[in-house]
Amino acid sequence: MKDKKYTKKERKMVSGSANGGSGALRYLWKNKYLYLMLVPALIYYGVFCYAPMGGLVIAFKSFNPMKGILGSPWAGFATFRKLFSMGKFYQVFWNTIRISLIRLVFGFPFPIIIALLLNELRSVRVKRVIQTVIYIPNFISWVILGGILTSILSTDGGVINGLLTSLGAKPVGFLTDERFFVPTMVVSMIWKTFGWNTIIYLAAMTGIDPQLYEAATVDGAGRWQKLWHITLPCIRSIIVVVLITRIGSLMQAGFEQIFVLYHPGVYGTADIIDTYVYRIGLQDGKFELATAVGLFKSVVNFILLVIANRTARMAGEEGIF
Repeated sequence: MKDKKYTKKERKMVSGSANGGSGALRYLWKNKYLYLMLVPALIYYGVFCYAPMGGLVIAFKSFNPMKGILGSPWAGFATFRKLFSMGKFYQVFWNTIRISLIRLVFGFPFPIIIALLLNELRSVRVKRVIQTVIYIPNFISWVILGGILTSILSTDGGVINGLLTSLGAKPVGFLTDERFFVPTMVVSMIWKTFGWNTIIYLAAMTGIDPQLYEAATVDGAGRWQKLWHITLPCIRSIIVVVLITRIGSLMQAGFEQIFVLYHPGVYGTADIIDTYVYRIGLQDGKFELATAVGLFKSVVNFILLVIANRTARMAGEEGIF
């Protein structure tokens, strides 16, 4: 009866060999409109993510823009040897790891805590208002936020330092002092991004069976016990997936944010791999060196992703692959 939904031409298109190909093609044809919606995303990743990977060969060549990628002579691993002999590289590498770890330690659990608190609210209207307010910064670009932070935190006319000065305290160089720049950057990052992550966890909580809470109430469980023994275990898989992706992007320390806020005075603690690649690649014209740094960063991210996923699977979770 199910085949009657298809015309003769459609049945011919979805027909295949007896080894399972017929079922796969039938499934694809039945859900063709859903897969059609993936086409823009596939085009995006193909054009902007996979096609540029051909340019990685620059890292193994003595690149000359006049000769092009194919015409430039091979240099083997000479660029990487030069890279690893540079003291500046290890500084920016350590800055990237340190900033990313600080962001992970303080930024990762924060949206989970906020989502758990919002889930306990009984007023739907209040919950929606709070969700909207905390989600708005996610739509503001770092260029705009950089201007806002500069106006608020500047030592020359900034609102915060103006308040400190009126109270008799000394101005604090939130954006000019290396001691305060990284904490300022981490706090502003959490403020901008935790709304999006909070909604992810709230969406996962909506899938929890209400009967679990009802049964726990009958057994005399309180709110804390329900949260610890029902809510958290039910969203644990989502938490693990988000954690794996965060660890897999540990070498991404936030280029846009740092690029907007940093300056030569804080290079010692704020200069990361991405900003370093920008300077030596676009400003200094050392394209092969910048490509080598980017390739190194991608390899490290891939290794961290595999390790995190493997660890999650060993712990009994499904992981992401």
